[in-house]
Amino acid sequence: MQMQIPLIQDEKTNSSWSRKERQKWFLSLLCGTCLIYATRTSVPLLMPIISKEKQWSKPDSGVILSSFFWGYTLTQVASGYISDRIGGQKVLLISALGWSMTTFFMPEVIELFSKDDTSVLLVAVVRTINGAFQGMHFPSMISLISQRLHETERASFFSLLTSGSALGTLLTGSLGSYLLENYNWVVVFQTLGGLSLAWAVLLSYHTLPFKEKAASTKSATNYSLPWLKLLKKPPFWSCVIGHACQNNCFFVLLSWMPMYFHDTFPEVKGWVVNMVPWLSMLPCTFFGKALSEKIIKAGYSITVTRKIIETICFLTEIISLLFLAKVETFQSAIICLAFIIGGSGFHNNAIAVNPSDLAPKHSGSVFGLMNTVGAIPGFLGVYFSGYILHVTHSWPVVFIFIAIIDALGCIVYLLFGSGQAII
Repeated sequence: MQMQIPLIQDEKTNSSWSRKERQKWFLSLLCGTCLIYATRTSVPLLMPIISKEKQWSKPDSGVILSSFFWGYTLTQVASGYISDRIGGQKVLLISALGWSMTTFFMPEVIELFSKDDTSVLLVAVVRTINGAFQGMHFPSMISLISQRLHETERASFFSLLTSGSALGTLLTGSLGSYLLENYNWVVVFQTLGGLSLAWAVLLSYHTLPFKEKAASTKSATNYSLPWLKLLKKPPFWSCVIGHACQNNCFFVLLSWMPMYFHDTFPEVKGWVVNMVPWLSMLPCTFFGKALSEKIIKAGYSITVTRKIIETICFLTEIISLLFLAKVETFQSAIICLAFIIGGSGFHNNAIAVNPSDLAPKHSGSVFGLMNTVGAIPGFLGVYFSGYILHVTHSWPVVFIFIAIIDALGCIVYLLFGSGQAII
C-alpha cells in the first residue's frame, strides 16, 4: 500500500523560510495555536454554568465535552496527507475559518435548540464539526514546518509553537473568566470566536504572497509514502500509544477540571481555577527544550533524549495524580494540577515532535495518524470520566484511572520508542 506524493524540495534556498519569514510565521502560528486552544477550552470553562442553566446532567455534559474529539479524529490523517501534497498553509487557512466560525455561532446553536429534547445531541454535532476543523490545525502546521525548515530546526520550532496551547488556555482562564463574571457565557463565545475570525482573515493575507512561492517549489519528482512499512514498526506504535496515554490525562483534565473545582471548591474564584494551573506549562516547555538540547550536546542519542524527557512527563503526571486523589485543600489541588499540566510541556519536546524524527519527509501525514489515535482518549476518556463520576461520585477514582493509563504509556515508550528515522 503506497501513496504518491509530490516531493517538496526544502533543501533549496528558495523553498526555505528566510530569517524574517521564519519570525513572521512563528508569531502567526503561535497566535493561531493560542486561539485554537482558547476556543477549545471555552466549552469546559462554560459547561458548569450552561449545564446548570439548561439542566443538563453530567452524562449529558460528558457527551458534549467528548463530542469535540469525535470530529478531531476524523480529519487528522487526511489533512496531514493533503498538507504534505499541496502545502500546509492552505489547509491551515481552511481550518482556521471553520473552527473560528463554529465557535462564534455556538451561542445561537445552544439557544436555538435549548428547548428541544434533542438539544444535547445537536450541540454535540456542532462541537464535532468544530473538532473536525481543529483537527486539521496541527498536521497542517507540522507539514508546513517540515516543508520550510531544515531538519535540525523542525523539532525545536514545533515544540515552541505548542506552548501556544498554554497561552490559549491562560487566555480563556483570564479573559474568559472575566467576561463570564461580568457579562455572560454568550459574550465569551463571541469574543473568542471574533478574535479567531480576525486571525483567520489576517492569515489569508499572510498566505497570499506565500502561494506563488509555494507553487514554484514543487518538483515533478514523486516518492512513495510506505504506510505498511510504517505500520509494522514498533517505534511508531510506541509513539502513538504514548501520545494517546498522555493525551488521555491532558484531555480529561482540560475538559473536566473546571467542573472538578466547581464541585469540590465552589467558593473559589473561577479565574484562579482556570488560569493558575496553566502557568506552569509554558516554562516547562522551554525547560524541556533546553534540557533536550543539553542532553544531546552531552553526546546522548535522540532516542535516549526523547525517552528521558517523556519519562519526566509521565512520572510527574503519575505522582501528581496520586497526590491529587488524596488532597483536601484547594491550594494542594492547584499545586498538583500545576505539576500535571507542566508535565505536558515535556511531552511537547518528546513524543509530540517524534514524527519529525521517525519520518522527516512525511511528518504531516505521520503526525496526523499519530494524533488521530491520540485523540481517541478525547472522546472515550472524557466520556468515561463522566460515567465514572455519575456512578461513583468520586473524583479520586477518575484521577487514579488517568494515572494507570499514564503508566502504561510510559512503559511502552521506554521499551520501543526511538528517535531514528524509520521511513
